[in-house]
Amino acid sequence: MPQLDVLDVKNNKVGDVDADPAVFDAKVNNHLVKQYVVLQRATRRLGTASTKSNYGQLSGSGKKPWRQKGTGRARVGKIRSALWRGGLTIFGPTPRDYSFKMNKKARRQAVRSALTECLRGNHIAVIDKITLDNPKTKEAVQVIKALGLPEKTLFVTAEKNKNLELAVRNLPTVNVLPVEGVNVYDLLFHEKIVCTSEAVKKLGERLG
Repeated sequence: MPQLDVLDVKNNKVGDVDADPAVFDAKVNNHLVKQYVVLQRATRRLGTASTKSNYGQLSGSGKKPWRQKGTGRARVGKIRSALWRGGLTIFGPTPRDYSFKMNKKARRQAVRSALTECLRGNHIAVIDKITLDNPKTKEAVQVIKALGLPEKTLFVTAEKNKNLELAVRNLPTVNVLPVEGVNVYDLLFHEKIVCTSEAVKKLGERLG
């Protein structure tokens, strides 16, 4: 069972915590990791390309411009025909949903794989607790500097930490997630994952 050092906010070791091997020493499945990242990116993707592909979206009359026979002109039913300027667009792009589904078991295995890779790459640090007196960015920056954390840091807490969330809100590459919100994309995007000791135990209970 992997053991992780527990640090305080001044970067001093204050103990150890056991990491569940089913979560932090799991079999890595790169295919599921990639699939989960693609799923997350696709879910956030907005289908904004849009053309007027049905007559209800067009302005203008639907009246037949001239009679069917006898004028010498080609037959036409309406001036908003796709063959005319300002008319309908045939098979044009319309807003669509790019998301797809991934079953719960596969998602959990992908998160376990990402956590295992992060631990093997020494990208996970454990802190006993993170308590800020005030939700101020200055206090969050002091904690980050004291721990020697990189610019891209993710804090994982056992439960919602409102003061910490508000304190890092002005730091574009620093994020805070409760255990329930841990996902593959955020684990791979950030250079360092800082978990509280309670969060490590809760991750084992949730994903083990």
